[in-house]
Amino acid sequence: MTGLVVRDMALADCGRVSEIRIRGWQTAYKGLMPQSYLDALSVAEDTERRRTWFTQGDGSVVNLVAERAGEIVGWAAHGPYRDGEVRTGEAELYAIYVHPGHYGDGVGRALLAESVRQRTAAGHTRMFLWVLKENAGARRFYERAGFCADGAEEPYEVDGVEVPEVRYAKELTG
Repeated sequence: MTGLVVRDMALADCGRVSEIRIRGWQTAYKGLMPQSYLDALSVAEDTERRRTWFTQGDGSVVNLVAERAGEIVGWAAHGPYRDGEVRTGEAELYAIYVHPGHYGDGVGRALLAESVRQRTAAGHTRMFLWVLKENAGARRFYERAGFCADGAEEPYEVDGVEVPEVRYAKELTG
């Protein structure tokens, strides 16, 4: 992880974050979601949505980026746990993506560790996340970081294909 810096995301980072997110989906979800859906994902459209969310957010969602040698190589977002549309007092990791060229470089671990650190410092006692049930690599990543599947599952559909998610949880200690 030499030279890796995790910092708060800035508005100017939205384009690179969208590129990492879209390439991450196209790589990590290949074979798990319809290829036509993955191929149709647009960095430009995602960038515009991300800029809107970023400028209109209420501050409850924390966006982090990981940089190495001045290049953004990963992104994570966390905040209050969402139970449907209701935000609760517990924490949730909403997203974590690493540029495919940097898999295995410790970027994901650094982003996850900082997200957990920030939520712990904010007084949260538990952090949740949702992951595609069939995404074995991501599930191993979270399990190595101390997260455990807690038995909750949610249906998720992409272009008519079921891609269910499972919930993971981790107890946070100060």
